[in-house]
Amino acid sequence: MSNDVDALHWEDFVPRIPVAQRRSEFIKAAVDVIAIYGIEGATTRRIAEQAQANLAMLHYCYDSKEDLFADVYEYVASRFRDVIKDSDPHGNLADTARRILRGVMEFYLESPNFAAATLELISWARRQRGNRGITVYEQAMETVRATLRGASSDHPIEPETIDQLAYVLATLADGFALNWFTYGDRSAATEQMEITTSVLDSWLAVRLGSAPVAP
Repeated sequence: MSNDVDALHWEDFVPRIPVAQRRSEFIKAAVDVIAIYGIEGATTRRIAEQAQANLAMLHYCYDSKEDLFADVYEYVASRFRDVIKDSDPHGNLADTARRILRGVMEFYLESPNFAAATLELISWARRQRGNRGITVYEQAMETVRATLRGASSDHPIEPETIDQLAYVLATLADGFALNWFTYGDRSAATEQMEITTSVLDSWLAVRLGSAPVAP
């Protein structure tokens, strides 16, 4: 009897986890590892350990680290698309722009690993062959533009103005993320959120004739 038990592998007693779930775990673990060690230091071994899985399982789910990072990049971008959609107050264009900016900044503030990993992944994606990184980033930007277009449907705005506003939002949010990532001072970051929003208000007032409003 004991020989029969000894012949079994310990894996036989562990419930099988679907590959899709394992990939999701590896993706989330990779975000944390990239935030701590950067792209170069995000080894598959560290990612597997963070996911509390063995290295063989990671290599079973992903043929290469590049394929894993591509999924991580898409995951991060999809999270930001969700934040943008959730920040849509279904109000006018100026209010929608403010909500998007504040929603993204608050997400950065509450998810510092995402702020750090995003900055790393943008540089990584730009170095990859082909346009995969650019395509994913453009998908996130199109979500911003689509939300802004929806907010301006009652009073149509020139497409050029929508493009410019989307660029302003991305620039302000990314600048906030870089400062937050660099200094990690939550109190200062909270104050900088107000400054950043006031910069957007000034742009809106000039381009749309929208007076700043209190948050």
